[in-house]
Amino acid sequence: MEGSKINISDLSARFEKLKKALKPEEKKQKLDALEAESAKPDLWSDPEEAKRILQELSDLKKEIAQLEDLEGTISTIEGLLSQDAIPPDLEKEIRATEKLLAELELVSFLSDEYDDKNALVSIHAGQGGTEAMDWANMLLRMYLRYAERRGWKTQTLDYTPGEEAGVKSVTFRVEGSLAYGYLKGEAGTHRLVRQSPFNADKLRQTSFALVEVLPEVTAVDLPDIEMKDEDLDWQFFRASSQGGQNVQKVSTAVRVIHRPTGITSSSQSERFQEQNRKIALNLLRAKLWMLEKTRQEETKKGLKGEYRPASWGNQIRSYVLHPYKMVKDLRTEVETSNTEAVLAGEIDEFIEAELKFVKK
Repeated sequence: MEGSKINISDLSARFEKLKKALKPEEKKQKLDALEAESAKPDLWSDPEEAKRILQELSDLKKEIAQLEDLEGTISTIEGLLSQDAIPPDLEKEIRATEKLLAELELVSFLSDEYDDKNALVSIHAGQGGTEAMDWANMLLRMYLRYAERRGWKTQTLDYTPGEEAGVKSVTFRVEGSLAYGYLKGEAGTHRLVRQSPFNADKLRQTSFALVEVLPEVTAVDLPDIEMKDEDLDWQFFRASSQGGQNVQKVSTAVRVIHRPTGITSSSQSERFQEQNRKIALNLLRAKLWMLEKTRQEETKKGLKGEYRPASWGNQIRSYVLHPYKMVKDLRTEVETSNTEAVLAGEIDEFIEAELKFVKK
């Protein structure tokens, strides 16, 4: 069992490094503060804030429990390895412990501002008509299935269908622990190469779709982002296809344009106009935050130029279905020939590699 002793020594060292990164004592203090907030009689006077507090409380409890369980398991294994009679299934326990440790190490990479927020994901079809719109729809299914596999909730906020197939553009919310942290690296241009199912000659076709990922933020999160009433141009219209008959018959869908920047956001998911206004405002606030963040980064680098969130020139991943099968991330060089699994939402390998790549 010499190999096991080496393994557990390595796991113990990695765990100590993990503790320094995750700072469990600080998390316990934050947990106490959240429990105090959740116990206030007026907690549900603001349902959205109450929901946020309870979700953060649940996530924090889970993370602290995982750390404590991991520490206890490693200590137990160390004790067992020091005995003469070593349980036969100890190797299996060590492998399970290593898997949990790796998962928590990945969480430790998600320490940037707003990584713990829900994600607002938008997908836009590029040039190419029906072919590009179908590709945008394929990406939508991929992300919805990825979210489902992680146990996250999703809600479509804005949807513009394609004329013949697919989707021109769609925005959806992903609600779950560290959703923005995990998904933010997906922003950029996604390229598809395949035989066209919309062409009788089945010619090879290249299509593009743009993915944007923003954190779901409120005025409380971003007090410095100023949105003056006179700078906002509101438009109201009937929802295109989402939300049921009431939404279809009444102009409940909302679009808001920020005049100084020209940035727009819209929502048509809710039955009442006021709810859609709130969603559209939060989405606009997130876009303005990303604008300011990008400007600051460009200033630090001495760069100049017009802001383009997740720009078309920023190609991050290529999906080739013909003449061979390959999905390759152009940043991390991670690739796989199992294209069906990737398009079915198994993109963990790409997301984890990007998180580690950024933290190098």
